[in-house]
Amino acid sequence: MNKKGHVLNAILLAIGLGYVLQPSGDVETFVTIAELFVPLVLGALFPDADTAFGKHRKTLHNLPVLAVFLAYPLYFGNLRFVWIGVVTHYVLDVVGSRRGIALFYPLLKTEYGLPIGVTTSSKHADAVTVVITLAELAVLAVVQFFVVDLSTGTPREQVAALLAGLPI
Repeated sequence: MNKKGHVLNAILLAIGLGYVLQPSGDVETFVTIAELFVPLVLGALFPDADTAFGKHRKTLHNLPVLAVFLAYPLYFGNLRFVWIGVVTHYVLDVVGSRRGIALFYPLLKTEYGLPIGVTTSSKHADAVTVVITLAELAVLAVVQFFVVDLSTGTPREQVAALLAGLPI
């Protein structure tokens, strides 16, 4: 996807995830959308900074970079939702475009993608972005309601019980 597609994805995710986290539709929902907007857009745009240096879809489009964004809020207590922007950027590039990304770079330079994507200049790119965004929102809703509270990182009761039963 191109920058326009990634920004569209982040804006739609901020709105949709705002309603997932605060479904009341009142002021709290709109505050949540505002809180999500900047981190999601930053996360959605960050991987494409590798167009200015390094190798595009390799240098900042890989699992080690994602691990840094996943760990960041644990160590520093901020940028809680930037990782969602980065993950959804990767998903758009893997599923929505023809080229894919080098998930295991720098160990492997192989780019992984699905054969169903479109070129970034396609007239269908925006429609593909919206469809993928809806799927991402569905996954985030399932995670929010059944796995872990995305706002706090607290596992849901069933997941906590399952984790407690593991022989660690």
